[in-house]
Amino acid sequence: MTSTHSPARPSFFLSGRSGPPSSSVPAPPSGSGPGTAWEGRLRVAVWVVPALLIAYAGFRRRWMSDDAYIYVRTVRQVLAGNGPVFNAGERVESSTGTLWQWLLVAAGAVGVDPATAAVYGGLLLTAAGFALAGIGALRTYGGRTAVPLGALVLLGLPPVWDFATSGLETGLATCWIAGAWLALTARTASPVTSLVIGLGPLVRPDLGLVTVVFLGAQWLLVRPSWRGAFAGAGAAGALPVAYEVFRAGYYGHLVPLPAVTKEASQSLWGRGLIYLGDFAQPYLLWVPALFVAAALVPARGGRRGPGVVRVVPALAPVVAGLLCWLYVVKVGGDFMHGRMLLPGLLLMLLPVFVVPVTRVGALAAVGVGLWAVVCAGWLRMPYGGQIGPAGIADERGVYVRHNADPHPVRHTFAGAPHHLRYARAVAAAGRSGKPVLVLGRDGWVRGASGGVTASYVVLGFNGSVVPLDGAALDPIGLAYPLAAHSERVGAGRVGHDKHLPAAWLVADRGVGVPVRVSPVEVGAARRALRCGALAELEGAVRGPLTVGRFVRNVAGAWERTSFRFPGEPGRAERELCG
Repeated sequence: MTSTHSPARPSFFLSGRSGPPSSSVPAPPSGSGPGTAWEGRLRVAVWVVPALLIAYAGFRRRWMSDDAYIYVRTVRQVLAGNGPVFNAGERVESSTGTLWQWLLVAAGAVGVDPATAAVYGGLLLTAAGFALAGIGALRTYGGRTAVPLGALVLLGLPPVWDFATSGLETGLATCWIAGAWLALTARTASPVTSLVIGLGPLVRPDLGLVTVVFLGAQWLLVRPSWRGAFAGAGAAGALPVAYEVFRAGYYGHLVPLPAVTKEASQSLWGRGLIYLGDFAQPYLLWVPALFVAAALVPARGGRRGPGVVRVVPALAPVVAGLLCWLYVVKVGGDFMHGRMLLPGLLLMLLPVFVVPVTRVGALAAVGVGLWAVVCAGWLRMPYGGQIGPAGIADERGVYVRHNADPHPVRHTFAGAPHHLRYARAVAAAGRSGKPVLVLGRDGWVRGASGGVTASYVVLGFNGSVVPLDGAALDPIGLAYPLAAHSERVGAGRVGHDKHLPAAWLVADRGVGVPVRVSPVEVGAARRALRCGALAELEGAVRGPLTVGRFVRNVAGAWERTSFRFPGEPGRAERELCG
């Protein structure tokens, strides 16, 4: 067998600190023996096969989340010339994944349907992420013959298959995490490496945690000069900082609007622990955790070198993954089963995505493989296709049921008559040719300030049925700044615990007062909208975007982002107007 230090081994596997690898794909070492050729094929298989398997499993479970249609409407607005907004004339950032939004815009600009690009682009990026993770693990072991371990954990979990598509930014997050770790294992501080690692906040704001940890690890590995450190920090921060200035000036906020709605800075530890248990218990995640722990000691003993060179690339993703899980638990989790825990799980498994072939490593891989077969074949959440008692949903199952389609990429809602009634009400309002306000699926249609204005709790669906020149609002506040800045109304579902009363929508967008809405509350809401921070909020998101307005938006972004007001109109009027 060729020695680890043999010159025949390609430079990809050389983990020194003098420069970048010569190739991004591992190749079998040169040699004439059959054993050498077999080892080379195995080294390729351990990163190719998991990527192919997740692509197959994701395709078999392909679907489109309603939240992905929030991205699609924004992309359509950009392509229509209305800017990166959800509703024309209102500067609101409804897309949590900035980079994902602009990738979909790029796909739409060359003629690809944004929904198709979201589903299949996410699948391709997920498969690419699995491949990059395997390559990075091989690099940390100096190219020794290896077997999958962490990859088997992910392949056995149904939520990983589900969110390989879904149209959300999860596939991009998988690819970026694995790619950033692969860049970290290069042990260089080139501007390109730093630029890749710095993209985390643009993939998702919470992935900024990963960027900070990886940049710290890069510094420990390379120990650049002060000039090199500043250059690396500049390369890493250039795009995120530039976009943050644009966000503050254009939208008037420091974070995307869904982060305001979901109160991403508050703590809901109890609900977060329930969310963690909802993911870990049905799949008996403690079983693969034991096998992975058993494999850690032998898996650590790769190519010899300085202690920090061996430890830091393995420790950094584990620390980053634990921080991601800690943050998810802190903010109360999510309403989609398992979704927000997948990036942290991938991070913690990166150092053992594949492990060298040793007796313990091989036995651990067999144990995890058996668990993966059982998990993939039989272990499921107890509320499949429904919303569980804690408000956490089997999101894919819900849309399979609502659309009566095993692959609901295009939402017809054939199995959800209440959604169809609302769609018919919006269509009738559009055919009337008059400014109307549609409040929910009851079909209340009243005079409005202009165009078709419609409010519905299912925002992606609402955005797909309301014309681009109309206003698709949601009382939760994912794309409606008035609702986003209201106070929480109770212990509802995570991310759905705000609900702006109809009086505010009538006061903001309506003409006259519908029968079922209190005229007193509408009057109080209209007066409150003209006072203090609410009047300033309207100017920030709806006023003409002049240079002066941009500067005022930047200057007031912190205070505006943290502003909240009571949902009860009378109380809001007293607090805002005195």
